[in-house]
Amino acid sequence: MMSTVKLTAKPTKPTRKILHGRGNPVLERKVSVYKQLVRFMILVSLGCFLYAGTATAVDFEANTPAVTRLKQNMQQRHSQLAPFYDSGAVGLTRDGLIVLRDANAVPLSGRQSVNSLVAAENQDRNALYREIALANNHPEWEGNIRSTFAQRWIASARSGWWYQQENGSWQRK
Repeated sequence: MMSTVKLTAKPTKPTRKILHGRGNPVLERKVSVYKQLVRFMILVSLGCFLYAGTATAVDFEANTPAVTRLKQNMQQRHSQLAPFYDSGAVGLTRDGLIVLRDANAVPLSGRQSVNSLVAAENQDRNALYREIALANNHPEWEGNIRSTFAQRWIASARSGWWYQQENGSWQRK
């Protein structure tokens, strides 16, 4: 005669804390490190893609009539802007433009003039990035061209000029 044994087990339900690492410092740290690693890998992959896709093929020295005119305008305006860069009133932004960073460094009577110079410079810079992208037959590259120029402007800035870091904070060169 065979007897049947009925086994019943009460299923245990893991708590939400254990599944998500909350309350468990070791597991929380592992999850945090994993998330950071995934973010890093995504950024590296994106950077490689952008570099391989555009940076090596862009002609930043495209010489169309529009690009030449914009560069000339900017070069002429630079002598007017230089004192404001030097005083810290105007700074280079992380997106390839300029901004009146410290209005107090400009007398009230001169602020309108500086604001007009900044607006004209930014208009020409935006047009320059667009024209270089068009000259390369890739208007979709405008963002990458802007980023490259932003880095170039900062790299060529004089000592003492202000520039915006990637996190948005301001740094004196």
